[in-house]
Amino acid sequence: MGGIVDFDICLPASNVGVQDMHAASGVPLADIRRITHNEGFPALAEHEQAWRLTAQAARTVLERTAVRPADIRQVIYAGSGDWDLPFWSPAARVAHELGIERAHCYEVTNFCNAGMTALRVASDSVVLGRGEYALVLIGDRLSRMVDYTDPDSKALFNFGDAGAAVLVAGHDLSFRLAHSVMRTDPSWSDYYVGEYRDGRVVIRRAAHRTGLATAYVDNFTALVGETLEALGKQLSDVAYFLINHGDKDMHERLVKTLGLAPEKTVFNYHRLGHMGGADTLIALQDLLTDKKLAPGDLVLMASSAMGFSWGITALEFHA
Repeated sequence: MGGIVDFDICLPASNVGVQDMHAASGVPLADIRRITHNEGFPALAEHEQAWRLTAQAARTVLERTAVRPADIRQVIYAGSGDWDLPFWSPAARVAHELGIERAHCYEVTNFCNAGMTALRVASDSVVLGRGEYALVLIGDRLSRMVDYTDPDSKALFNFGDAGAAVLVAGHDLSFRLAHSVMRTDPSWSDYYVGEYRDGRVVIRRAAHRTGLATAYVDNFTALVGETLEALGKQLSDVAYFLINHGDKDMHERLVKTLGLAPEKTVFNYHRLGHMGGADTLIALQDLLTDKKLAPGDLVLMASSAMGFSWGITALEFHA
């Protein structure tokens, strides 16, 4: 099976702060802080573009690995489908920026689960011999889709932005893709939808419905069980469990339900918001930076998305 050769993250230069959210929405600061758990985090400024963040991350990866643009046969841009321009291919634009002229460039839309979905697609493709390298780009504009004037949107006030690039191959791996399993509960398909307002798409939630946090815990727990069974592993074999940073309370509840020690996950809520599909990669980068991984370590990446979808991606660290 294929996997990750290298990856990198690029954050926007701008930030969004809770004071600004409070001024726009009228929601009390204490209520906003219960969602963000910090005073502010990276988010795209009005004229910043997400594709440029992914291009910078990809450029760093290609320079670090010395992989030639001519050797890349797929460029997959993953996200929510609300790109920097309408009716446009960000995958092709990044490829052109990097001089990748012989690849198939396309997009995968599965919201914050799209990055791990694209990783699986890319890995399957290189293993089947459809090119030596593939480049997965993760880039969304989540903060630009939040209506800070709408108090009912406060659950989304922790949405930030980040760009990521993942180089995928069948050799010279830093992380082997050991297993991937995903599922969708379509009964939640209309709970969040986009709406056009003042020339942009904003996210709206339907009437409040209970049970979503429980659905997260139940689906993730089931998928972890399926993953460990498929790999012939036990929960004690998991070195780290990394998850999208959408809801800290749910994150803590899930870790407790699984029976994992808090030290086996990464909490970045004090300095970052929910950075889209890049959340788990940011946490993985933290582990590498802090030299917390040993060869053979099993890392489970828990990703989720509006729709609602959940996934567990199992990576084995090679060094």
